[in-house]
Amino acid sequence: MPFVELQTNLPAEKLPADLAARLCSATATILGKPPERVNVTVRSERSMVVGGSPAPCAQLLVASVGVVGSAEQNREHSAKFFEVLARELALAPDRIVIRFQPLEPWQVGKNGTVMTYL
Repeated sequence: MPFVELQTNLPAEKLPADLAARLCSATATILGKPPERVNVTVRSERSMVVGGSPAPCAQLLVASVGVVGSAEQNREHSAKFFEVLARELALAPDRIVIRFQPLEPWQVGKNGTVMTYL
């Protein structure tokens, strides 16, 4: 169950109207998860600085069980997410930062329990 949080200092009107849905689809493909398990949040107009500059930028947090736990996995994921974000947000790769956070099944609640028991 991936959780993806995109934060950007771009104004909402400069983002594609269906960005959350497109990021959901891309995440499902990149991480090999069904889209109905992917959770996406998009936050625009944030006060942000990347690399010491407040120029247009974005930060992506990708947290998931089982698929973001190694450097090898994340190297592949990173390249694909950078491609998607650079295209969708019209940003240079040096204005995008991605954080990967591995989760354990007991850290994710769903349907009144945790993923460990589902």
